[in-house]
Amino acid sequence: MTVGDGDDLHAVGGPVGNLARHIPVLLGEVLEALGPAEGDVIIDGTFGAGGYTRAILAAGASVVAIDRDPDAIAAGRALEQQSDGKLRLVQAPFSTLDEHAESVDGVVLDIGVSSMQIDQAQRGFSFRADGPLDMRMAQAGMSAADVVNSFKPGDLARIFGFLGEERHAGRIARMIESRREKRPFERTLELADAIETHVGRAPKDKIHPATRVFQALRIFVNDELGELAKALLAAERVLKPGGRLVVVTFHSLEDRIVKRFISDRADAVTGSRHLPEAQSRTATFRKAGGGVTPGDAETAANPRARSARLRAAIRTEAPARNSDFSIFGLPKLPGVDRPGER
Repeated sequence: MTVGDGDDLHAVGGPVGNLARHIPVLLGEVLEALGPAEGDVIIDGTFGAGGYTRAILAAGASVVAIDRDPDAIAAGRALEQQSDGKLRLVQAPFSTLDEHAESVDGVVLDIGVSSMQIDQAQRGFSFRADGPLDMRMAQAGMSAADVVNSFKPGDLARIFGFLGEERHAGRIARMIESRREKRPFERTLELADAIETHVGRAPKDKIHPATRVFQALRIFVNDELGELAKALLAAERVLKPGGRLVVVTFHSLEDRIVKRFISDRADAVTGSRHLPEAQSRTATFRKAGGGVTPGDAETAANPRARSARLRAAIRTEAPARNSDFSIFGLPKLPGVDRPGER
């Protein structure tokens, strides 16, 4: 699961690496929408601590579980060995899910950073405790420190504004440029404290002033929105007719992408001689539930679930459409190329 709108990463707690306390969000609702049964093959595109995978295996289905975090894959090996061949773990980004299975009965995605990633200070996702300014889910490639210390202020402002919806994006970006000239930012608390000092914090503020900047950096470093868009397109290609797509999101940026995709794919258009430019297209999905949120009991037991939202769709017999990133409305960001975007 992920931290969603308004969550204060500084306040997120929990024992480091304690997978036993992992609580899958909307588990009952996910299983109802997914409908796993004996003989089914399900892709869990966001394995994490394995909460959904365990429940799907218990229902008798086989699982291809994907995660780009090598720690998650390593932690799941024992479960894989105990599964009697019904679980296959794959270390890869979930955007490549159609490369690891064919004609599956379901795809489930739990979007964002996992609880165990947040709880490990050395991963640098949170400023609850000091750690390196990292945030890389795959533990490879460009880190948050690289972005903060090398990007132009205008580019930083776009990242903070679009991905964090930070109203002080420009001010914070200019502060970062000034501070990094003296010494580069290397630690999570170093950046968080600099933002708090520069922006200030009123007693009535519910979240730390650095929360939205950290969210934006995490999403950018891991290209989370682009990965989600690619994964949805991949799910369309890999699901068999009647197969189910179930996606749990935790903030509005993610949910908007899922909602747009399902609405676009559930929309059939018939060409007309009066409108020759309109091309016929058949719906590739039909909606099967939208906007499902946790009940009071779940949010009371697991406050991290409070911003979760589930959307589901069922694959039709129509062939998958061409990939077109323009349907997602993704923001134009520095150094990010969207294949197929028009």
